[in-house]
Amino acid sequence: ALLLVPLFGLLSDKIGRKPVIIGGLLLFTLGSIIAATADDIGMIIVGRAIQGSGAIAAAVMALLADLTRDSQRTKAMAAVGVTIGMSFTVALIAGPFFNAWIGVPGLFWITAALAIAGILILLVVVPAPEHSSVHSEAEPVPALFGTVLHDTQLLRLDTGIFTLHLVLTALFLALPLTLRDAGLPVEQHTWLYLPVMLLSMGLMVPFVIMAEKKGKMKQVFIGAITLLGIALAGFWLLSDSIWGLGLMLLLFFTGFNLLEATLPSLVSKLAPGAIRGTAMGVYSTAQFSGAFVGGLLGGWVHARFGETSVFLMGAGFILIWLLLASGMAVPAKAANFPHGR
Repeated sequence: ALLLVPLFGLLSDKIGRKPVIIGGLLLFTLGSIIAATADDIGMIIVGRAIQGSGAIAAAVMALLADLTRDSQRTKAMAAVGVTIGMSFTVALIAGPFFNAWIGVPGLFWITAALAIAGILILLVVVPAPEHSSVHSEAEPVPALFGTVLHDTQLLRLDTGIFTLHLVLTALFLALPLTLRDAGLPVEQHTWLYLPVMLLSMGLMVPFVIMAEKKGKMKQVFIGAITLLGIALAGFWLLSDSIWGLGLMLLLFFTGFNLLEATLPSLVSKLAPGAIRGTAMGVYSTAQFSGAFVGGLLGGWVHARFGETSVFLMGAGFILIWLLLASGMAVPAKAANFPHGR
């Protein structure tokens, strides 16, 4: 799937954005149906693989570039980045609720329905661009990958989003089990996640203002990473306390939301215009890769050392990120945050 992201972007230059996006969503729908009707884990894996092959991220960014003015393109790109990140969080919160209600097959039927809805929205609501062209500031250009991968400041941010989603995915392999063992039934987890998420979004607002208006971007950024480390250590120390776990979850999501909002903006600000699209493509690939590695590594650590060891693993990755981020540069002017955050 990661290899298909840039290929689908290049194909959209040849045959148009909408046909490629529709094709990707149809593949995703097919994979969802296969997984929903599967009788064994093998067919679920096949369905998930087909879902992943509908890799439309680059084509979507290209369509966005075709439909936005130059002055608004960076904000739109950052908004898409934040939306992708938040979708992971919403899925983790809503998953237990829907699983208790309709089971795992029902979850796949929901994803199939959402993909069909996406196709309808694309056809009915999203206008067709008058001209499709390559926007190096908004979509990946293969010849520029080397330039992006040699930029140490951008690599710090790519490492950051990789680590952030690695830790998030690994955390939610272990945390539901820890909450259950602490006395909170699985079917009630959503009622903890939901208020924590809403409160954390409110708590992040003053820090966003501090970063943007007061020129404290680096301090807020480092502080948010530190908050993640404290939360992960707290999950390990307070694994027997529902209230303690809830408090650590609030700290975690406050830091997570801050970083999810600032990282794509920092990438778009630090990358020169000519390589901005390629930089965002590498960033998105790092984001998806982090989620994949987090699931793989978190599952291995959980199976070998136990669920609470996953929290220590996450804290170790956060510590490494903190050391790398200490040398980061920030734009002269604080990043612009997407509207509505």
